[in-house]
Amino acid sequence: MVGALAAFALTEYYFWVVLPAHRHHPSPLPVALRFYLLISWGALAALYVLMMGYISNDAPRRGMSARLWMVCVVMPGGIGAVLYFLLRQPILTSCPSCGTRITGNDHFCPHCAYQIAPCCGNCYRTTSITDLFCTHCGHDLASDHRPARLQAFPG
Repeated sequence: MVGALAAFALTEYYFWVVLPAHRHHPSPLPVALRFYLLISWGALAALYVLMMGYISNDAPRRGMSARLWMVCVVMPGGIGAVLYFLLRQPILTSCPSCGTRITGNDHFCPHCAYQIAPCCGNCYRTTSITDLFCTHCGHDLASDHRPARLQAFPG
């Protein structure tokens, strides 16, 4: 956040102080249009710095190389940011039992077979923890013998 504010302030300083000092004649643009252009360029600079900060924090969380994506983000025209949002991997979490990195849509850990999310024992689709029957195939979920932590009701 501080970097974005600094980028905004530096852009404003450049357009209001440095750039007019190099000209020998006044700007032909009206003051209102000049003010609008300066604020929009400052906001774009701040947004660019915020985007770089977001991607540098988000890429390792998804198991991707932050350095590679930082190089891609500084590509001109915002191509790198568009590529990042199109090609990014799902967020990885850890298995509570063994600590293996798994994706958010896994029902079971691929390493230790620990059940991560409640699912139907017949069609293996996601169910709510309070469901008694599968909403997709009608299977009786009480007959699945799920772990006690995933049982909706005792018994």
